[in-house]
Amino acid sequence: MVPGDANPVPHPFHVDANGVDRTPGPDKHPYYAQFAASESGIVPVVRQVGGEWLPALLICRYDDVREVLRRQELFSRAAAAHADQVDVSGTMLGMDSAEHAAVRGTVKDSFTKPAVSGLGDTVWAAAEAQLAVLVAKNGRADLVGDFAVPFALNVISDLLGLPEPDRAQFRRWGDMFMGSGDLSRAEAARSAEEMGGYLWQQLDQRRGCPAGDLMTRIATAAADQPVDVQVKLPLSLIVGGWETTASSISTFVYLLRTRPYAGHDYAWDHLLKHPEQMDGAVAELERLHSTSNGDEMPRRVMADVTLPSGARLTEGDIVIPSHDAANRDPRVFTNPERMDFGRDPNPHLSFGYGPHYCIGAHLGALEVRVALALLLQELPGLRLAVAPDEVRWKQGHAILGPSELPISW
Repeated sequence: MVPGDANPVPHPFHVDANGVDRTPGPDKHPYYAQFAASESGIVPVVRQVGGEWLPALLICRYDDVREVLRRQELFSRAAAAHADQVDVSGTMLGMDSAEHAAVRGTVKDSFTKPAVSGLGDTVWAAAEAQLAVLVAKNGRADLVGDFAVPFALNVISDLLGLPEPDRAQFRRWGDMFMGSGDLSRAEAARSAEEMGGYLWQQLDQRRGCPAGDLMTRIATAAADQPVDVQVKLPLSLIVGGWETTASSISTFVYLLRTRPYAGHDYAWDHLLKHPEQMDGAVAELERLHSTSNGDEMPRRVMADVTLPSGARLTEGDIVIPSHDAANRDPRVFTNPERMDFGRDPNPHLSFGYGPHYCIGAHLGALEVRVALALLLQELPGLRLAVAPDEVRWKQGHAILGPSELPISW
C-alpha cells in the first residue's frame, strides 16, 4: 500500500479482521515513516467502531498534525465521538473549547512543570519503596507487575488521596477501560460504571471531610459540573496516570536491554556510562516508541480548511492526527528512524500539542526518568530473563506495552 493508493488502510495498522489491535512489539509500523515522508501526508484509513468500518483521513506531516491539534474550533473532538474506539465521553479527552478548559482548569495547576518539579523527592521515594519489593523477589521478577504498575499507580493515587488498600482493583478496571475494538466496549462500560461508583463515594466523603489532596480539589472546584464529569475527571487521571507511565517504563527497559547504541551491545550499557544523557534518552524513546497504539483521537473538520502542507480538508471529514508519523517527518527530524539520545531540539508530539496536550506529561516523564535512573543505579546488571521474542505484548489495548517483562539481575 502506498500513500496515494485509493484503497483505505485498516487502522491501527496491526488491527485484525475483528477490529482488535495485535501489535507484535514496541516498533512502530513502517507505514508511519513512509506516510510522513510522502508528498501528500494524507492517508485514507478505515477503523472499526461499533461493528462498522468508519472512513477517516490519517494526518501524517508534522506541521499538519500540529495544526489539527492546535485548532479546536476547526477540528472538534466532541463532534467526532462516534469515531472513538475508546469511550471517553464526559472526560477532557472528549471535550472542546470552553467546556474542555473549565474541566481541565480544575486540576491543571497540580500538573504544571513547576508543580511537578517539587515532587522529585516524593516520586524517588515511591520508586525506592517499590524497588525494595522487586528486589525481595531474589533475582527474578516481573518488571511490569512487581515494579512499574504499582509504582505509577501509587504516585497518582497518593496525589489524589486514594486509600492504599483500594488501589489494586484499578489495574483490573484500567485494563478493561482502555481495551480497544468492539469486543472490549462492553467491558469498558462495565469498568467505567464500577470505577465511577467508587470514585463518587470518594468525592462525597471529601465534601463532608475535606483533605489536602486532589480529590478534595475536584470535589469542591468541580461541584458545578455534571456528576458524570466529576467522576470521570479523577477516573481519567488514574487510568491515564498509571497505564501510560507503567507501559513506558517497561517498554523503555525492554528497548534499552535489547537495542545497540553508540558502539555498545545495548543502550542500557551506554546509559550506565553516561547517566547525564537520561533526559535525552527518555525524550528520544518517547518520540520513537510512544505508548499509543492508535495515534491521536479523531477530530471532525468543522469547515473547509487548507493545512500548512497545502492539503485541503472538507467540512465533515473525520481526521486522525498521527503523532507517530509526525515524529518521523524528515522535514523536522534528521534521520528520523535513528535513535539519538543527543537529538536537540526534539519537539516530538507524543504527548500531543495545544489545548489537549497531555495534562500529566510532566509527571509521567518525571516518573519514567526516576524509574530508569534508579534501576540503572541499583540493578546495573538487570537483563531480560527470557528471549526478546518471548515477551508478550498487550493485545486489543489502546496502550502499547508488554503484558509482563520477566527480568533477572
